Amino acid sequence: MIAAALHRAALLGCLALASATTGASTSLRFCAGETERDATQQDRVLQVAAKLREQLAAHGQPAALLARAGTQLGRFGLRYTHAALVLEDHPLTPWGVRQLYFACDERRSRLFDQGLAGFLLGADDPDRGFASLLLLPAQAAESLAAAGADREQALALLDGEYMANAHPQDLLRQNCNQWLAELLALGWGQAAAGTVVPNSARAQAQAQLQRWGYAPEPVHYGSPIWRWLAVFVPWVSMQGHPAEDLAANRLVTSLPPDLEGLTQRLWPAALRVELCYTPSHWVLRRNGAPLSADCRAEAGDESGRF
Repeated sequence: MIAAALHRAALLGCLALASATTGASTSLRFCAGETERDATQQDRVLQVAAKLREQLAAHGQPAALLARAGTQLGRFGLRYTHAALVLEDHPLTPWGVRQLYFACDERRSRLFDQGLAGFLLGADDPDRGFASLLLLPAQAAESLAAAGADREQALALLDGEYMANAHPQDLLRQNCNQWLAELLALGWGQAAAGTVVPNSARAQAQAQLQRWGYAPEPVHYGSPIWRWLAVFVPWVSMQGHPAEDLAANRLVTSLPPDLEGLTQRLWPAALRVELCYTPSHWVLRRNGAPLSADCRAEAGDESGRF
């Protein structure tokens, strides 16, 4: 029971871990413990990745936002835990993924590139998965592709100690989704027009996020026991969080729905595509209500069998 509780405490936020099929370091396996998948389970993920590539190619823009249900945080009301940038002109493969991850053995954040299937394989559940694409209008996609493809700029945002549940305004700590939020700010904000905010790339990006009114929804964890358990997890910390939030048993940290909400507010023409899969079938929905937990198709959805 204690071990299970410690594990869940470590999942209060995105762990920024993905089991990649190409180029995965031992850091990823050490942190997350790679979920074993048989050939059939791997084949399903490859088919889902192909469906996502079809959506990206049909949309015809050079960048998009991608999120997956990774760690199982349903008890906290969370489905999506890890967001990343998808680039058509990716150095590894067309429609590859660029993201931040935490290298446990080095105890530092790294910029990590991988394929779509590798990103999806980072989920805990080998039989049921959810992925969300946010397809951007041309102006947004082009400027974000330029920012994301600029490796030097992307690396400049890897600044601060990695914490899975880092507060979005904490310049000393950072999680995977916050890195992407700050990349959006540099790609779409005043920095793109040449305005410079002093001190650092992260300070510049966070200043832009505040100008936009970026305010992630709090995660309510219900009991102060989680704060005690977090002491035993090296990549989870209550440091940097306001005392009033901790007193109310809540955390504010960047998660994929927060990035999607910001993006849809800035770019109302963005199209959301959600896809789920089970051992028997897949369902794809465009701009509708969230898919059901049992991955049930409704009127207007696309679906198919494996």
